[in-house]
Amino acid sequence: MPDALFADPRLARLYDAFDGPRDDLDPYLAIAAELGARSVLDVGCGTGCFGVLLADAGFSVVGVEPALASLELARAKDSRVTWLHGDATGLPPLRADLATMTANVAQVFLGDDWEAALRGVHGALRPGGHLVFETRRLEARAWEGWAETTHRVVDGVEERRELLGVDLPFVSFRHTYRFPDGTEVASDSTLRFRSRAEVEDSLVACGFEVVDVRDAPDRPGREHVFVARKVSAAPAPTRRPGESSGLGRPPWQL
Repeated sequence: MPDALFADPRLARLYDAFDGPRDDLDPYLAIAAELGARSVLDVGCGTGCFGVLLADAGFSVVGVEPALASLELARAKDSRVTWLHGDATGLPPLRADLATMTANVAQVFLGDDWEAALRGVHGALRPGGHLVFETRRLEARAWEGWAETTHRVVDGVEERRELLGVDLPFVSFRHTYRFPDGTEVASDSTLRFRSRAEVEDSLVACGFEVVDVRDAPDRPGREHVFVARKVSAAPAPTRRPGESSGLGRPPWQL
């Protein structure tokens, strides 16, 4: 189930206004050019900000998003992009040159749905295609900066953010929005913090090789940017008896 922030039409319409300038997307454009990509799959595309940037730069783009309210906003922005309603586990064999997960997309997968998503992306890439995504460094303890409740107002709508709990590797928080008519809507989110070794192991298990691990230019010392290449058929998933999958949630910029 997507977070209300992305699935509730009232909140989805606020996302771009509260998120502000997306300078974090520029490095992804640069990497796409560096890798010589021509076609890009944007996983967890949200309201379509990155998809539009890619299309403007001349890339062939497919965006996939599980929250229909966000996807409808993306569709209204740009008809050059192929917008798909769904998640990474149900992708067609697109043979894309590059797949991306920007913002917190890679951390919204809480259980074995992470490897399911990696396998889905693997199947959507051409042989030798790349996957690029970022994750917050576990040792940077980003949640410590979220402990104080924050408050801001955009277009007459008040937003409050509060930390709900830290039970590593999971960190949960809540955004509450108060509209001018007094209506309040809350959106709860949970992120999973994985170590670099854990991420690298999961990539290898799903048929990728890690080409590079970089510092995020917009958050130096706080995030890893993984560049992985599809090198083999993804092994069949394994699940222990009685093991259930976690619930993936769409990204949120903090």
